Amino acid sequence: MPDYTITGGGYQATISERGGALRVLRHGDRDLVTSWPEGGPVPYYSGTMLAPWPNRVVGAEYAFDGRRHRLPVNEPDRGHALHGLVSDRDWECAELLVVEDHHGHVRLTYIVEPVEGYPHRIALEVRHSISEEGLSTTLTAQNVGESAAPYGCGPHPWLLAGPDVTAYELELPAGRVLLTDDLLAPTDLVDVAGTPYDFRAPRVIGETAVDHAFTGVAEGRVRVRGPEGVVDLTWDPEVMPWVQICTGTGLGHRGLAVEPMTCPPDAFNSGTDLIVLQPGDKHEATWTIAAANEED
Repeated sequence: MPDYTITGGGYQATISERGGALRVLRHGDRDLVTSWPEGGPVPYYSGTMLAPWPNRVVGAEYAFDGRRHRLPVNEPDRGHALHGLVSDRDWECAELLVVEDHHGHVRLTYIVEPVEGYPHRIALEVRHSISEEGLSTTLTAQNVGESAAPYGCGPHPWLLAGPDVTAYELELPAGRVLLTDDLLAPTDLVDVAGTPYDFRAPRVIGETAVDHAFTGVAEGRVRVRGPEGVVDLTWDPEVMPWVQICTGTGLGHRGLAVEPMTCPPDAFNSGTDLIVLQPGDKHEATWTIAAANEED
């Protein structure tokens, strides 16, 4: 399972064929994301691509185009289908450009073949590009099958700003939060005002346990500030109007998961912001991770 390293603008990124994932991202001598050993295993989806759906399909069942579909359960303690079909698959490198100290990119591809519960053929391409602006990633999907296909996507980086997430200051300009039940199935979409999940004004996370999707995004940017510096994740909220935030409480995993998404959890059932790719249709989503200055 080869890795590919690209550098530019003071950044260094290592991309794995496993999950098309961002395995390492550094700015100078500082890690911006939680990394994992070459060859894996990949802990808690760190840096992987989530497609053809992000987050959960509740109960691993959904209806589409007049048919019921049953997906394989890969979250057995809750009974859900989690994070799509490609996060643990080996992607293929289609192009590698390495230009020292300026920019570079790597492009990987994977084809989702029809499987139980998802009888569609989707060609995926992820392009990781590095420059002085940080690491920008573009995930492109094309329906290369013969039937309309439900689709959603997102990444799963864990941003690092120090060893203890409770000390992080989080800035999240999102006005609504999707509440969940004990199995993390969505229940109510509510205004963040008056909830523990209002981070529109930057504040320390502390002991607040977060594993929720947010929308009503005024600006496609999440900023995390900690003792080791500041890291931003930016994206176009018109393309990805949702973002999942997870503190990883109780997991023993470093960092804060920040996952911009095209749709909310269980969109295959709710239909909320669900993309339907007709045969030949393409969809593209881009996000950027970068170090930021304390003064910004």
